[in-house]
Amino acid sequence: MNDSTVHTTNAPAPVGAYPHARRVGDTLYCSGVGPRKAGATDIPGVTLHADGTLASKDIEAQCRSCFTNARAVVEAADFAWTDVVDVLVFLTDMANDFDTYNAIYAECFAGPGNPNPARTTIEISALPTPIAVEVKVIAVRQRDSR
Repeated sequence: MNDSTVHTTNAPAPVGAYPHARRVGDTLYCSGVGPRKAGATDIPGVTLHADGTLASKDIEAQCRSCFTNARAVVEAADFAWTDVVDVLVFLTDMANDFDTYNAIYAECFAGPGNPNPARTTIEISALPTPIAVEVKVIAVRQRDSR
């Protein structure tokens, strides 16, 4: 069985002691990823006050960046985006952000070869950094996709 960790410079570095993903056989378990840019500290869609507290957020920019980062991890592991079978999303403000997130989600999984993954979206009180969304995916290599 092929069991390995995945690290990539194409996604933001993890904020703790964990890999971007863990590959076990034909399954890829990705760690949650936020909207921070790869190789940088700035966060698309986040404006901070001088003291580091949140001044404003753009949930659309954060969602787009999260899905870009999740895709970068999947592809760095030599899986295809169409191999994604499950998506777990954490939102810190379901009432105000779900509709925007849902529209961006639909764009990310639209078109030919749409994997139509299973999905769970949950509201949580906070994330480890001043972000409003985090995305976690599981991918299974399809026998005919590679």
